[in-house]
Amino acid sequence: MSIDFMPAAEPIARLIEEFNKLPGIGPKSAQRLAYHLLQAPAEKAEALAEAITAIKEKLSLCSICLNITDSDPCIICRDGERDPSKICVVEEPIDILPLERTRKHAGLYHVLHGVIAPADGIGPEELKIKELLSRLDGGLVTEVILATNPNLEGEATAMYLQRLIAPLDIRVTRLARGLPFGGDLEYADDVTLSRALEGRQEM
Repeated sequence: MSIDFMPAAEPIARLIEEFNKLPGIGPKSAQRLAYHLLQAPAEKAEALAEAITAIKEKLSLCSICLNITDSDPCIICRDGERDPSKICVVEEPIDILPLERTRKHAGLYHVLHGVIAPADGIGPEELKIKELLSRLDGGLVTEVILATNPNLEGEATAMYLQRLIAPLDIRVTRLARGLPFGGDLEYADDVTLSRALEGRQEM
């Protein structure tokens, strides 16, 4: 049944419609979530509403790595145990989570907030590339690990970055091919990601 023609009171119909806009949530899942909240105690619904509001009001981008954070610098950038000579470059903040779970990268990160995708009108100037290059000044960084997703856009972005970084006399590596082409880091299992990090190759 289409959401547009579903018989429901306006507030719940609106909630179902909003849930349905989320990635991975179809009409039936949206209905289940909405009716679950309807039947839940008021404090649970209020806690969810507060959590959603908080991510818009209390989160910002780290001034160093551009990851999402509630403090600046973020917890990773201010960790004195991390190796500042290695920077792992990812497309989106969500890509850091699976890489951290592997416990194979002890360095820092840099979030591009996208990939080069001419078909979508996204060029290098829309990404956080200038910020990355500024971090490479000073000679502290000795390796940049390009962990963009193994698809056409991710590969194009990695090649573009490699051409920019190569003249700086900094080692540029790419995650090994343990990752299937066309896949996303977000969905890769920990073992595959660990092997990809350990087997990273020079570009």
